Amino acid sequence: MPSFCDGNGDGTGDFQGLTSKLDYLRELGIGAIWLTPFYPSPRVDNGYDISDYYGVDPVFGTLDDFDHFVREAHRRGIRVIADLVLNHTSAEHPWFMESRSSRTSPKRDWYIWKDAVDGGTPNNWESFFGGTAWEWDEATGQYYYHAFAKEQVDLNWANPEVREAMKEVMSFWLGRGIDGFRLDVINFLKVSGQFKENPVTADGEQDHRFDQNQEGIVEAIRDICEFVRSQNKDVLMVGEVGSEDMEVLRRYSGGDLLDVVFNFNLGSRKELKVHEMFAELVRMEELHRPEQVPTIFFSSHDMPRHYSRFSSGDDSVDLCTAKLMAALLLTAKGVPFIYYGDEIGMRDFVPADIGQMRDIQGLTAYRMAKESGMPEADALAAAILRSRDHSRTPMQWDGSRYGGFSLHGSWIPLGPSSRQVHVQKQWGSKDSLLEFYRSLIRLRGKHKALQTGKYTFLKRKGECIYYGRRSEEEEIWVALNFGNRPCDLSHLAADAALYRLLLTSKETSADPNRCHSLVIDPFEAAVWATNTNHNMQ
Repeated sequence: MPSFCDGNGDGTGDFQGLTSKLDYLRELGIGAIWLTPFYPSPRVDNGYDISDYYGVDPVFGTLDDFDHFVREAHRRGIRVIADLVLNHTSAEHPWFMESRSSRTSPKRDWYIWKDAVDGGTPNNWESFFGGTAWEWDEATGQYYYHAFAKEQVDLNWANPEVREAMKEVMSFWLGRGIDGFRLDVINFLKVSGQFKENPVTADGEQDHRFDQNQEGIVEAIRDICEFVRSQNKDVLMVGEVGSEDMEVLRRYSGGDLLDVVFNFNLGSRKELKVHEMFAELVRMEELHRPEQVPTIFFSSHDMPRHYSRFSSGDDSVDLCTAKLMAALLLTAKGVPFIYYGDEIGMRDFVPADIGQMRDIQGLTAYRMAKESGMPEADALAAAILRSRDHSRTPMQWDGSRYGGFSLHGSWIPLGPSSRQVHVQKQWGSKDSLLEFYRSLIRLRGKHKALQTGKYTFLKRKGECIYYGRRSEEEEIWVALNFGNRPCDLSHLAADAALYRLLLTSKETSADPNRCHSLVIDPFEAAVWATNTNHNMQ
């Protein structure tokens, strides 16, 4: 949220700014908005270090601003999903301040405290931001556990009081109109009570075997979901599970568990390799049970944007690729998540120096590199590699100095393409990426097969992925040709009367026969409605 729109001129996005852009989101076709944390926070980790679960950080506005935003979103048919961190609090949260006040504090057991072992840390567990996951507390003579930054202190979910406190938090926000929760790093809720040493792999990386995905975590999530649905049965429960292993991911969703979890195995691919991406789609289909629904996304606040990750260096090819990814996102089986700015093709930001970096993960990597004696250029490179700032630059609304995001400045520099790539330039432009996204979303809204349809086939031919999806009323075919050669799919139907072109990423006016062809041009995305029930190959 800090990078979407600044409504009060302080350089940070807020609820006033977000409310002012609701008509844009409605016209784009967005059905729900996932908000990153907006609660009071020291903002060590961009708000994922919460110091008060019952308020709005002044940088984003007030509770009245929040309530107004929710009402206006609902008036436009847009649901609101709140990001909620159940795993840890800020070190400045009153719960932790009380917990660390003494070993006999009533809230001591709300967090994970351990004695030193042989004069050092309780075990070898590492923080996911780098360095040890244990921080010494001089006042009480024990270590506390933090899976991320030392300012983000892990709660003890083995304590029933913690569970009840968090249920009260969720009930509060449900009462204010929230339509769902995105639960941050939800598979970290519990750690091994035996605190065994984590093994180290051959390449020196820690295998986090005993500090995530532990016994009892599924029961804790089931309890959370049961409580939330007792308040409102229509609430959407989304989980961020820190794993790229589908066998792990599928444990957490379906039935009385989370509605969906993020599939990082597909979404976070570093390179565009069609055969690998296709294999992941097939694996998702094979491993999900009938009551489970996959998610599809290709960018987020934690990774570089897919426009940059998959760039060929050729602007025209990159635009075609972006349209292909949009078509995959919005027509394949799963719940699609569009990261802000992807609809216009925003590019990654790379800081010129450490002064431009804001992300704790990158800053920690820089500090550790400098402490090890690394030269400045190499330390900066190490920081950039770990930083998540790449995709967090302000939304590019127009070509003005601050991109229409703000009149006065921005909390992080704008992206490198802000003067050329923006909403104002693309809105209404027939061949733009933004208009293609709008067309895809409209198409998805009109066809049940693209929303809930099952695959009738999922195939690959060279660099072309093609599939059919069927609902009770219809069947839709989709072809995505990532290659530089045409792909002939005429075997799908010999008779042109059996299909009707609904959408293509290419111009059709120059070739009147294009609407009646199943030959897919290089770098083309195409969608057809069919009038056939025969078996596709």
